[in-house]
Amino acid sequence: MGLPYFLHCFQRTSVSSTVNPSEDDSGCEIVPIPKFRIFSYNELKAATQGFRYKIGEGGLGSVYKGQLQGGVFVAVKVLSVELESMRGEREFISEIAALSDIKHENLVSLRGCCVEGEKRLLVYDYMENNCLAQAFLGGKQNRMKLNWKLRRDISVGIARGLSYLHEEIYPHIVHRDIKGSNILLDQNFTPKVGDFGLSKLFTDNTSHISTRVAGTLGYLSPEYATSGHLTRKSDVYSFGVLLLEIVSGLPVVDFHLLYGEQFLVEKVWESFNANSLLELIDPVLNDDFPKEEALLFLKIGLLCVQEITSLRPGMSRVFKMLTHEINTDDDVMISQPGLLGDLMELKICQKRFS
Repeated sequence: MGLPYFLHCFQRTSVSSTVNPSEDDSGCEIVPIPKFRIFSYNELKAATQGFRYKIGEGGLGSVYKGQLQGGVFVAVKVLSVELESMRGEREFISEIAALSDIKHENLVSLRGCCVEGEKRLLVYDYMENNCLAQAFLGGKQNRMKLNWKLRRDISVGIARGLSYLHEEIYPHIVHRDIKGSNILLDQNFTPKVGDFGLSKLFTDNTSHISTRVAGTLGYLSPEYATSGHLTRKSDVYSFGVLLLEIVSGLPVVDFHLLYGEQFLVEKVWESFNANSLLELIDPVLNDDFPKEEALLFLKIGLLCVQEITSLRPGMSRVFKMLTHEINTDDDVMISQPGLLGDLMELKICQKRFS
């Protein structure tokens, strides 16, 4: 996968040394070549009416709705570049490295960027239905808007996009933060995997050991959360959690006064063992769904979150199972899921890494 940008590392007064942009800490000058647009800061400020309409908020920046000259609507992400940690710079480079030269129906399209002084902005196609977390997973009223067909199509689209990232392009891309808020929805509710600020590029089939575990509690695969061991199967785990969430409508992490944090993966596993998976399917569907297919989706989700990573299917196989290209027997063997004990365990692990 060639980049339509040359990423040249430069030495800034706030950075002690020049660093390779593929590493975690970097400062880079971006020199454009055709097919990718460099916007000026004033151009994007005018397009967003002074960054007036905020449509999203992330850990390292905010997203604003804008309109370019010619009438095209865009989403403008303004990264907060922290000079000491360089996290914003890392995210900026990761987004460009992952998205600047790929086009896919189920991946968000990156139109260009802005680099002026310490300002780092990214420009994407505008998504009329925001993200899956807001359009669907935010509450009962939201969930009622999406019938079973939409849920199925969204699940299949996400799987198709991840299969492309994992297996059809080179270097392979591991997203590292698959969750509802990072799945964008266009006017037709076509899902687009977005926010590649934490992604990693893999040039072979080896794994990666990270000293900076990144992701979201509940979606993080246990082996990655506790040891920093990252593979494409880490994304498969996160997708499995999201699939269980889409079918059940239940929160990924819930809090119970008596039992503390309860993870969706645990609930589904218990229901599977009790042969009561049907009871977990989102009640707002009012039984207006094909029961066999809904149960199949829950079982596929459980296959994706198995503790033994080698037993998790690859994303191309997941896609084929979801689209019935591969038959999944009713008596399919599903082993125990991987579970992160609790929030405290994650904090302890991340403290050890840091």
